[in-house]
Amino acid sequence: MFLLVSACGGLGAVTRFVFNTSIQQVWKRGFPLATFVINLIATFCAGIAAAAFAFHTVDHGTYLLFVTGFLGGFSTFSTAINEIVSLARDGRRRLAALYCALTIVVPLLCVAAGWSLIALTR
Repeated sequence: MFLLVSACGGLGAVTRFVFNTSIQQVWKRGFPLATFVINLIATFCAGIAAAAFAFHTVDHGTYLLFVTGFLGGFSTFSTAINEIVSLARDGRRRLAALYCALTIVVPLLCVAAGWSLIALTR
């Protein structure tokens, strides 16, 4: 299981790299959109996975591979925190505060939306 979770984590990291570079090629503004979008996708998927596990749609091993492995490699909370600090250090404190609030609140809503999607299909 350790090797499988590691492999899924690597796949998640590669997927994050592809998403990150693709978004950054298009988005040239000061707001760190790539990290934000990646974390929204990850938290929405985490909500789906948590509900699927809670409703016994997937087993514990599958849940671990996807959430701990793939989403663990894909999501970027530490990068988001670093970007908040960098924005504040660069004197863009309002943008840093906005990004911090969005980074905390919107992913919670995404988890709830993912969970609700599965709950509604039951």
